[in-house]
Amino acid sequence: MDAHLRDLRYFLATAEELNFTRAAERLFISQPALSKQIRQLETGLRVRLFQRDRRTVTLTEAGAALLPRAREVLGLWDETQRAVSDAAAAEAAVLTLGVSTSVGRGLLPAIRARFAERRPNWRIRVRQIAWDDGSAGLADGTADLALLWLPFPEQEAFAVEVVATEPRWVALPAGHRLADAAEVPFAALLEEPFLALPESAGALRDHWLAVSERDGRPVRIGAVVSGADETFEAVEEGLGVVLLAAGNAAIYQRPGVIARPVSGLSPSRLALAWRADDHRTALRDAVEAVRQAGPPPA
Repeated sequence: MDAHLRDLRYFLATAEELNFTRAAERLFISQPALSKQIRQLETGLRVRLFQRDRRTVTLTEAGAALLPRAREVLGLWDETQRAVSDAAAAEAAVLTLGVSTSVGRGLLPAIRARFAERRPNWRIRVRQIAWDDGSAGLADGTADLALLWLPFPEQEAFAVEVVATEPRWVALPAGHRLADAAEVPFAALLEEPFLALPESAGALRDHWLAVSERDGRPVRIGAVVSGADETFEAVEEGLGVVLLAAGNAAIYQRPGVIARPVSGLSPSRLALAWRADDHRTALRDAVEAVRQAGPPPA
């Protein structure tokens, strides 16, 4: 029987976790689907790989024998994919970083500098993506990696690493009744019209509308916006208020707009995301450059 690489990856995750539920979560599949694949692998190999009871999962002798070889095969295949990807990308020497809003926080210069240390012949090209694409270009391949706010549509299909966690603030027109408050309770905003991202932004739209913190109360939508300039012009005109991350409050300062911290909300998370099946070593170096750059404290 010839095992598929997918079967070996499923086996490896289960062998390392020794828990079918945790392994399924790690693989982004359901636990019954994982159990079915493991049974098929065992049937094909004509051995039992795991000893199961209601409380524990352990490797059989056959499973223990397969484990190091599965790691070796998968490691070799990953290295092969990286070599092929690197060869195909050698002439381009460009990685595209998708962003939906201004990143600020000193991140982009630091990322470019760190990446240049590792890849002096490569460059990172920043591409601004409209808000109707919640993945900032990842889903359609416009971007190789992206800095974006969580959550975003089909997030489970990508590798994601949080690089900053910041409280949510609110942007108000300068003459708003709450403009002089040092801090605005979210409850005071429940009846306000809000500016909303396009519906295609999915869960991210809900996050910036704070849908989960409204206790079921409906959102009043003042306008739908698709970019930062449009958003803050709409705030200034009094069409609605909008939530934003604390770091972006400084980036988007305008004479007619006031930003204030909001209490009673969970924080926002800025993350780096990339396609999990992109095995280029240049992309791995870019990810490491982002890790090393890091934002300054909020």
